[in-house]
Amino acid sequence: MLACALPIVLAAQSPLLAWRQPIYIAAGFAGIIAMALLLAQPLLAAGHLPGLYPRTARRIHALVGLTLLLLIAAHVGGLWITSPPDVVDALLFRSPTPFSIWGVIAMWAVMVTALLARFHRRVPHWPIAHRGLALIIVAGSISHALLIEGTMEPISKFALCALAGLATLNAVLNRPGR
Repeated sequence: MLACALPIVLAAQSPLLAWRQPIYIAAGFAGIIAMALLLAQPLLAAGHLPGLYPRTARRIHALVGLTLLLLIAAHVGGLWITSPPDVVDALLFRSPTPFSIWGVIAMWAVMVTALLARFHRRVPHWPIAHRGLALIIVAGSISHALLIEGTMEPISKFALCALAGLATLNAVLNRPGR
């Protein structure tokens, strides 16, 4: 819980927020909260959060997935409102900033995951596809976050990214029925 909350609290204290528009700040925090939820997702999927029955953990995992989708929409939408040309450049993979490329890759992987999850009973090899997409989402999100020098405090951001990466690797590599 602390690993998820601390980066958000520290980002809220950033002096860089003083010069930003409210929409830009909201968009940034949507991304920060989404990054924090990426730590919870594999813990829920692997049943590593104490006090939750497996079925409850799976339901929460699905709700967090939907929340991630909405947060990403808020993140990209808010950035679109404040700077449409930058978002267009990022979506077309012609942005000069490498963090944009990783963010777009992770965003598309989240969207594909959400679509496949909606019809997972009809998707052959759904667990394997989901694990592969999860790796792309987390690797892309970590790369996106670490390459941005902005509101997030660097040490807590690195710790959150490392924990999300380790939790995802653990969940992917140690799932029953691999």
